[in-house]
Amino acid sequence: MTSRLRYGVLGCGMMGQEHLMNIALLPDSEVTAILEPDAGMRAAAHLLARGATFVDTVEELLDAGIDCLVIASPNFLHAEQIARIARGRPLPLLVEKPVCTSLDQADDLERIGADYPAPLWVGMEYRYMPPIARLIAEADDRTGGVRMLSIREHRFPFLHKVGGWNRFNRFTGGTLVEKCCHFMDLMLLIVRSAPVRVFASAGHDHNHRAETYDGQMPDILDNAYVIVEFENGRRAMLDLCMFAEGARYQEEIAATGPLARVEAFVPGPGRFWPEDRLGPAPVPKVVFSPRDPKGPVELEAPVDPRLMAAGDHNGATFHQHVRFRESIIANGQVEVDLRAGLRAVRLGVAAQHSARSGHSVDLTEGPFAIR
Repeated sequence: MTSRLRYGVLGCGMMGQEHLMNIALLPDSEVTAILEPDAGMRAAAHLLARGATFVDTVEELLDAGIDCLVIASPNFLHAEQIARIARGRPLPLLVEKPVCTSLDQADDLERIGADYPAPLWVGMEYRYMPPIARLIAEADDRTGGVRMLSIREHRFPFLHKVGGWNRFNRFTGGTLVEKCCHFMDLMLLIVRSAPVRVFASAGHDHNHRAETYDGQMPDILDNAYVIVEFENGRRAMLDLCMFAEGARYQEEIAATGPLARVEAFVPGPGRFWPEDRLGPAPVPKVVFSPRDPKGPVELEAPVDPRLMAAGDHNGATFHQHVRFRESIIANGQVEVDLRAGLRAVRLGVAAQHSARSGHSVDLTEGPFAIR
């Protein structure tokens, strides 16, 4: 394979377009083929990748001379599309989160992944937001070993997607899968232990309640608390609210151990910050708070303006693509592999079940076991 990578992109809605903008910033890289069935999204993608050829089927996309493929289609299509690619031409893949939406799909993908011969990377952008990346890298050493992890996301409601597919559990896997697989992934990555139990309390209390699609009202959750207990006795908590975009920071993560607390603060997308009234958008930051001697240290973690302009994830999509590209060119390590993506989905599905049933869910055996 040459060092110049030709990308295909499957799905060019909002997130697919963010991938197009970030691939354009990579060296020796270009998008040469796109599959997007919606006319409006296809027109928008054309403006971002004018040299790309548009095709109508997955098979045509695989035959378009591409070296790798980004899947950014609706959640419920991922598993079937990965299976078709595995049967046809198993290219290096970057698959947007969640990699699937159900336990049955997760089982199918585990079988496919066991023999997949190329890099298969799951798009967990939150790992690569600069303040969160620093927290991940330094939390254990700074804290003396993370004992408690708290993740708060207070943000805007789900944006509109083509046909409103993201308003329904059956298409997304539910909010605790669709949105929160990011946070399930961070819990598993930072705590570094097997999860043994999850309890969730959640509701659909405010967002999208006046909307209907083919006569059906959305059923997607818009707020939740989730607690996960781990084999090593540590625990993690998620506090999610999707009608809280008035907050200064969208994500606030705190990792605490016997020596200190480490916090990461991430603002929401800059395009939603009213600079005309409030001035410049908040800057991402990391705060180190040792217990002895006391004295919090606050450090800014600014993002290159070019990367901020290329999407809604504080530059994370670009940093992820740099590493994905390296995994292809240099046959390097896949940092977010299929196993990591599937474990995050399984934890999210178990949390959804807990929220519905009102009971905690055992993650060590039975249908929700996380391997």
